[in-house]
Amino acid sequence: MGDSAPGVPGLDLAGDWVTRAASVAVLTGAGISAESGVPTFRGAGGLWRRFRPEDLATPEAFARDPRLVWEWYNWRRERMAEARPNAAHFALVNLEARIARFTLITQNVDGLHERAGSAKILKLHGDIWRLRCTSCGADWPDRRATLPKLPPHCACGGVVRPDVVWFGEPLPAGMIEEARHAVTNAELLLVIGTSALVEPAAGLIPLAKRSGAKVIEINTEDTPFSGLADFALRGPAGEVLPQLVERASR
Repeated sequence: MGDSAPGVPGLDLAGDWVTRAASVAVLTGAGISAESGVPTFRGAGGLWRRFRPEDLATPEAFARDPRLVWEWYNWRRERMAEARPNAAHFALVNLEARIARFTLITQNVDGLHERAGSAKILKLHGDIWRLRCTSCGADWPDRRATLPKLPPHCACGGVVRPDVVWFGEPLPAGMIEEARHAVTNAELLLVIGTSALVEPAAGLIPLAKRSGAKVIEINTEDTPFSGLADFALRGPAGEVLPQLVERASR
C-alpha cells in the first residue's frame, strides 16, 4: 500500500497508527542525513571519486595506509560538521517525547540525531565523533571537524581509528540484539531514508513484520522491502515525517 506524496488520505491513516502505538521503533539511514547536506557514503566528490568506499572502509585498508583512510574521514568529518539537523530529525525528537516506549535505531554515524535532541539511540554503525585506539582499546569523543595530525595516536602510542563499523567487522557488542529486541516489541516500525540493502540492519524490517508490527516506510524511492510496508510514503523525510507526526499529535 503506498502514497505518492505527503498530504494524501493515507497519511492520515498512518498518523492514526502512530497515535495509537504504545511502542514505536524507528530505523533511519543515509537519506535522512542527505537532506542536511551530508554526502551519502558513496557520494564523495573530487579526489574521493577515485576510490570505492569498500576500498577505504575496511580494517585491511587501514592497516595498509592509515593516513589515506584518515584523510577520507577528515573530509567526511568536515562535511558532517557543517551539516545541521533537519525537520525530520526534529520530528523524531517530538515523537520520542510522546511515546512511552521508543527506540531510534540509526545506521548513520554523523551525530545529527543527538544534535537534534534524540536520546534513545542505538548507533548500529558507530559514531564518527568518537575515536578508538587499535592497541589498548580506549575510546573517547572528539568533535573537531578535522584532526591535525594523521593518523592520530593514543597516549599509549597506538594508532587511533574512527569508532565506526567497517566492512567485514561485526556491530558493537550487543547492539544488534538490542535493535532486534526493540523491533520485536514494537507495535509500529518507521523505516526512514534507508536503502534497506545493508545487513544486518535490513533484516530488522521483516523481523518487525513477523513480530506483528505495522511498518511505515518513508523514502524518495522504492526499496527491496517496500512491498512489506503497510504504507510506503514517497517523498523527502524532511517533508513527510513532520506531517506524519503532526497528524499523530491531533
